[in-house]
Amino acid sequence: MNKFKRLMVAVSFASCLAVPAVAMADVDPNLQDYVRASGVSGNLSSIGSDTLNNLMTLWAEEFAKYYPNVNVQIQGAGSSTAPPALTEGTAMLAPMSRPMRQSEIQEFEARHGYQPTELPVAVDMLAVYVNRDNPIESLSLPQVDAIFSATRRCGAPADIQRWGDLGLTGDWENRDFTLYSRNAVSGTYGFFKDNALCGGDFKSSINEQPGSSSVVQGVTESANGIGYTGIGYRTSGVRAVPLAATEGGIAYEASAANAATGDYPLARYLLVYINKHPNRELDPVTREFVKMLYSKQGQEVVDRDGYVPLPAAIAQRMLEQLGIN
Repeated sequence: MNKFKRLMVAVSFASCLAVPAVAMADVDPNLQDYVRASGVSGNLSSIGSDTLNNLMTLWAEEFAKYYPNVNVQIQGAGSSTAPPALTEGTAMLAPMSRPMRQSEIQEFEARHGYQPTELPVAVDMLAVYVNRDNPIESLSLPQVDAIFSATRRCGAPADIQRWGDLGLTGDWENRDFTLYSRNAVSGTYGFFKDNALCGGDFKSSINEQPGSSSVVQGVTESANGIGYTGIGYRTSGVRAVPLAATEGGIAYEASAANAATGDYPLARYLLVYINKHPNRELDPVTREFVKMLYSKQGQEVVDRDGYVPLPAAIAQRMLEQLGIN
């Protein structure tokens, strides 16, 4: 059981309201309203995930409603840029679409004497997108692996090179794939490699893209296109294919309900890392930004941006761990 599913299961035991709140794709009514604090000013910097770039921007706009004099700067080149920025102190917030690697944690700890603090801030579903006119009904992860990888570590018996290999007929039978992927600096690239390719290697024919929007645009413009990125980037030009974890298994749509139960096989937490000394309070700007993103207003932003809001039980747990009232 992965970390995402373990935490969702733990919360379901802790609060009977938690999972249904997520499953409805509504903002949990038990989340607290954010109340403006006094004496908050200065700068707030964020460096990291492209997947989270739009969400961080929307949170910054929401934060500005309460603190118009706080200067928020956001860079979203990719998750791999977040750990060094947090370690070196060039960023106060380090958004990532994958957990930090052990080596990244060790580098931070060597500099500061303690580990960075990981904050789950939203639920994402990594979707496999096809052009909206593509008739494919579902895919298994072994099939996805055989489409995108050269190694087939997930167990597919043969390479899959064209749409006819997946059972499509007529005009689709002999059409080759046009593969769209994020680039290696992206946490989404790493998550997909680990969870959809079973740690295998991508085919050399993939078209690496610098951002999630570019992946979706590529699939929109190519009838034969297939690519992957977060559910928050879905547009009318593409379709998210239901996925099954195993060959012959039940395929689940990329929906909030299936993310909440853990049935959708590529659900994940989106994360923000911060530098929190274990024996000191957070600086006021970081404290209030974190408090806002775990509030009802902050999770309403998550919902508007196409991701799945957190249950109140998780939000409250994280605030308690940070000593935020």
